[in-house]
Amino acid sequence: MHAKEIKVTPQDNLQHQLDEAVDGDILVLQEGRYQGNFVLNHAVTITTDSNNTKKVIIDAQGDGHALLLKNSHITIENVFIENWGSDLTEQHSGIYSDEKASHIIIQNNHLKGDGFGIWLQKGESIKVINNNIEGNLSIRSADRGNGIQLSSVKKSMILGNETSSVRDGIYVQNSQNNTIKKNTMHNLRYGIHYMYSYDNSIIDNMAYNTRAGYAMMSSRRLIIENNISIDSEDYGFLLNFITQSRISGNRIKNVWTKPENKVLGRDGKGLFVYNSGYNTISNNIVDTAEIGIHLTAGSEEVKIFGNSFIDNPTQVKYVSNKKQEWSQDGIGNYWSNYLGWDMNNDNVGDVIFEPNDGIDKLVWQYPEMKMLMDSPAVIILRWVQRQFPILKPPGVKDSFPLMKSPHFDNTVENKKVGVSDDGIANTKLASANVKDTQ
Repeated sequence: MHAKEIKVTPQDNLQHQLDEAVDGDILVLQEGRYQGNFVLNHAVTITTDSNNTKKVIIDAQGDGHALLLKNSHITIENVFIENWGSDLTEQHSGIYSDEKASHIIIQNNHLKGDGFGIWLQKGESIKVINNNIEGNLSIRSADRGNGIQLSSVKKSMILGNETSSVRDGIYVQNSQNNTIKKNTMHNLRYGIHYMYSYDNSIIDNMAYNTRAGYAMMSSRRLIIENNISIDSEDYGFLLNFITQSRISGNRIKNVWTKPENKVLGRDGKGLFVYNSGYNTISNNIVDTAEIGIHLTAGSEEVKIFGNSFIDNPTQVKYVSNKKQEWSQDGIGNYWSNYLGWDMNNDNVGDVIFEPNDGIDKLVWQYPEMKMLMDSPAVIILRWVQRQFPILKPPGVKDSFPLMKSPHFDNTVENKKVGVSDDGIANTKLASANVKDTQ
């Protein structure tokens, strides 16, 4: 039998049409509601001829997967999928790929439900492009599914999607050689969440109104470039056991824990680097975070240069007994609280910048000391440390601090809403609703 185009109406039995189809068939759904849980056993395309995605609805009636993909070379496009199951143990999803389904294309769909949006596993060469996935904010974060979930997926492209009100926007585990690019994640826990994944690229994404914009854990050889995180509560970027990776050109703005969620030790951190070594962190902006960058637990052999740390009450929190130089080839970082001078006008400060001293470390160890910070005794102790450097504990120094931010004209506030050359729209920041992401 030859592949053909099949028009399907809501009055037809869609599952019967899917079972009777042959590889290569195109099923064109007419406007209306298709109720049930549908299994795709053949390499077919589901599409519509409607310009309005919301007029062609696949309704899973509150249970199971809406679409279960059990073959490769399947395309799903231009449909509205809703009301699938909410059982996370059973991995209920709007679109769920069975094991080893490859060369899948999922594009221009709108999904809205309580469980996982799109779950893909053990496949290769998958494209997830320009989909909109909405969860349910009335469910607490831990009980929602993730927007897009990749498990043991290789050589795939996740491009131009928007996820909101789910648990994590894009969750990646045990996956290699994938590109996650130009996606927007908001009103959720983590924008992008990585676990045990290698050789992936995370480029030009945007996260806002999150607990953490980007949570990267137990992974290596990541390229994390030109992403935006704005209005996070705990972290702009969380790097936990990340190695051999490049974190460059990212923009972090407003990382601040809400007063009602404040507990001892919980502060908004622009960059939190935990047990992560042999990375390069360069040319990023961290603007208005409670702590600009926090390094701890063996985060050594890290190259840090060309960054701008702007208006962060605590620019650096460095918990280690090893000295670190935060400059590279004569290029340091810009610090908005740097008080040095530049006599030869080469845009490099003539005085070394050392963000922390022994008093800071005592406060980190004994937070109750904060009430004494302006006392004469503390002021004298800090003066003694400056006069007798031998008394200083090991810490961070920037021998070539920059006098001006190299990113001054390219801050997050100047990011304009528009459409890129490849037709993917940027999401508005100014009108973003701040909602409870707990």
